[in-house]
Amino acid sequence: MRETKSLKKQETDPLLEEIAEYAVHKNITSREALETARYVLMDTLGCGILALLYPECTKHLGPIVPGTVVPNGVRVPGTSYVLDPVHGAFNIGCMIRWLDYNDTWLAAEWGHPSDNLGGILAAADYLSRKRISEGKAPVMMEQVLEAMVKAHEIQGVLSLENSLNRKGLDHVLFVKVASTAVVTAMLGGNKEEVVNALSNAWIDSASLRTYRQAPNTGSRKSWAAGDATSRAVRLALMALKGEMGYKTALSAPGWGFQDVLFGGQKLTLARPLGSYVMENVLFKVSYPAEFHAQTAAECAVRLHRDVVGRLDDIQKVTITTHESAIRIIDKTGPLHNPADRDHCIQYITAIGLIYGDITADHYEDDVAGNPQIDQLREKMEVIENKRYSRDYLDPDKRSIANAVQVHFKDGTATEQVEIEYPIGHRRRRNEAIPLIIKKFEHNLRTRFPSKRVEQILQLCEDENRLRDTSVNEFMDLFVI
Repeated sequence: MRETKSLKKQETDPLLEEIAEYAVHKNITSREALETARYVLMDTLGCGILALLYPECTKHLGPIVPGTVVPNGVRVPGTSYVLDPVHGAFNIGCMIRWLDYNDTWLAAEWGHPSDNLGGILAAADYLSRKRISEGKAPVMMEQVLEAMVKAHEIQGVLSLENSLNRKGLDHVLFVKVASTAVVTAMLGGNKEEVVNALSNAWIDSASLRTYRQAPNTGSRKSWAAGDATSRAVRLALMALKGEMGYKTALSAPGWGFQDVLFGGQKLTLARPLGSYVMENVLFKVSYPAEFHAQTAAECAVRLHRDVVGRLDDIQKVTITTHESAIRIIDKTGPLHNPADRDHCIQYITAIGLIYGDITADHYEDDVAGNPQIDQLREKMEVIENKRYSRDYLDPDKRSIANAVQVHFKDGTATEQVEIEYPIGHRRRRNEAIPLIIKKFEHNLRTRFPSKRVEQILQLCEDENRLRDTSVNEFMDLFVI
């Protein structure tokens, strides 16, 4: 037992104060951020709709107790489910993350800020319907877009210098923290209530990264964010009922998050909270693959025509990459499931070289059984380019560079194809936007009839009309 010490009057951890102040009082004025949030909304929901084609995803959806009726319940896009806001957040969060095919943020910690949309949409839909039932004005989509910018900012700025992965912890902790702050504020919480909810989110701690790393990579990585954002909604609702918080949840000597799980290292915000993250967020436009491999995928697809007729003649494939990719997705040996495969730079590169495209189906067992894939993986060498690693962390560049070159047994080789900025990068935003809309339309057509697809597209492409639409009306468009 540790000796109990007398304590002076506690001051709230500054990090909790700063996040709460931002969540409650910050006005989002960046047009670029709000416009980007609209595309993130489309892309994220579209990826969730596409995931409904996969039974391993849909088995997690629906009420915990079949037949449950929830007053003012949350609609789950692409389904007929009406759920309480906590489980609604899990459902939405699970489906939008399942295929790992929408936005990404890379820094000392990486992750997917759009994961927060599970909690944001669930809370907003519930609150909107509740207000209407009380004769009050509904929540508008403008508030959802602003909440998205804030959640992206909290998660992303926390990620800039605070590496959870180096401690073996999973990035969805930052989803839980961001969602907790934003959802508590959305539901009407004041700064003190946001601090109380936030402190409990940090005390919850984080999942281990076990399910993202070999040899245990598995499907939990596809529902972990849904779990985090739904927990955030739960903590927000508790705080609004008066549940207490813990002022030094981060800094308490011996017992706070920093000492217990962060090696005594102080958590920091690398920059003031504004709209930087949404403005710089990365889209997965073309390929459902872990983002550190996006440019490798582009390189491989570009080389497809040069190598597809000579696969048996390949001596070696050189993948030149950055340190983070080597740490996360450089994998040799057996890959056991789709979650394992879409986090392997060698597998992703092999698929691009062999098929000239990469889709979610390429990670399924029937494709993975193609012996050419593992034969090609065995011939791959992954090496680090120090400049790539530096530019990855440079806030003015934020590149995600990869290069691929194929060497043949006769001594010849392809060109080395190098791509430093993937198509979803801010530097290629104008090139990406038409493709994001096309991707959204394609994903909608996997679930909805043409008339409904056109209704959704027309609304989402009209910025002013979308902002002035109530959340419940928006969500009703996605009901089957």
